Amino acid sequence: MNATPVPIGVAVVERNGLFLVGVRPEGVPLAGYSEFPGGKCDPGELPAACAVRECLEETGLAVEAKRLLDQVTWKYSHGPVELSFFLCHPRDESADPLPPFRWVERSELATLTFPQANQSLLRLLSS
Repeated sequence: MNATPVPIGVAVVERNGLFLVGVRPEGVPLAGYSEFPGGKCDPGELPAACAVRECLEETGLAVEAKRLLDQVTWKYSHGPVELSFFLCHPRDESADPLPPFRWVERSELATLTFPQANQSLLRLLSS
């Protein structure tokens, strides 16, 4: 029997050509990989709302989801996920994110190690 993919909302936060990126903490799947803020949707929560909520919880930044960039279903060893990546902009352009999140140049994205499920999004962002 195939497991139903877990819906994940991801905030791809862009500010003046920079992107908000963190590192997955120890003790979680894919620890040490780079990541955009995001997480599992609560029951009944839409992925865009989840991306906005998770970004605030993880980074301290309030953002506005502008549009869906990419959607990917991926099967990891810990189970299947359906990732919805939303382009987001910070509500306060001068606010700084909480560590481990930081602003990186678009060109730096290609030098970071993201999970496999992020690869189509990274290709989209690099074009």
